[in-house]
Amino acid sequence: MDMQSFSSDGVQIAFIDEGDKARPAVVLIHGFASNTEANWIAPGWISYLVDAGFRVISFDNRGHGQSEKLYDLELYGAPLMAEDARRLLDHLDLKVCHVMGYSMGARISAFLATTHPTRVASIVFGGLGLNMVRGMAGTGPIATALEAETIEDVANPTARTFRAFAEQTGSDLKALAACIRSSRAPITREALAEVTCPVLVAVGDRDVIGGSADALADLMPNAEAFTIPNRDHMKAVGDKAFKSRVLAFLAEHAKHSS
Repeated sequence: MDMQSFSSDGVQIAFIDEGDKARPAVVLIHGFASNTEANWIAPGWISYLVDAGFRVISFDNRGHGQSEKLYDLELYGAPLMAEDARRLLDHLDLKVCHVMGYSMGARISAFLATTHPTRVASIVFGGLGLNMVRGMAGTGPIATALEAETIEDVANPTARTFRAFAEQTGSDLKALAACIRSSRAPITREALAEVTCPVLVAVGDRDVIGGSADALADLMPNAEAFTIPNRDHMKAVGDKAFKSRVLAFLAEHAKHSS
């Protein structure tokens, strides 16, 4: 799939736009150290949703994939990255869409929904449950691991996993370190309570990163939880049960987009 690009307030953002433009649109937002290819194309998500009759749009977050690499901490953070998503909608003249984010992408999706609620018809938060509001501990060791000379210099097992994944996806390690060291604006319980669109929270039952799907869903008035069986944070992404549940959710709420 050939990627296009556009300028998001001066930052070049790479994206793909697949499927029938007249169909309901789903915007996919990938996780930290991932990209469109690793998070959505390789696990089969884009072909799966296009075949189901959706227009599918995915972009590489700033500092990731084929988008521009930035090394200033002030140029990252979920609120800024949510504005990249909003500007992409503007670029495509797309008034409203369904959104699915995974892990960091779920956090970005939450900011998009709270800041621009009229643009979001429904949301899937994948791989991130209650820790969306609790915050993620241990980002310092992950940044240090990304900055290490080699992966052999990384002793922390969780941080080493992130370093290995970043290397696997061919990422710019310095850009990722800047991204994860950036200020982490809080998503509050009060802000999520104002998210009134339909929400599906899906987290693997072996996921030690995301936190409880049920507890996060309880914070929103129109949210439901789905536990992805026998999956951890990394392996849940392409899970068949996850895909099936998401497709049922999107099909149910597709009438909300135009």
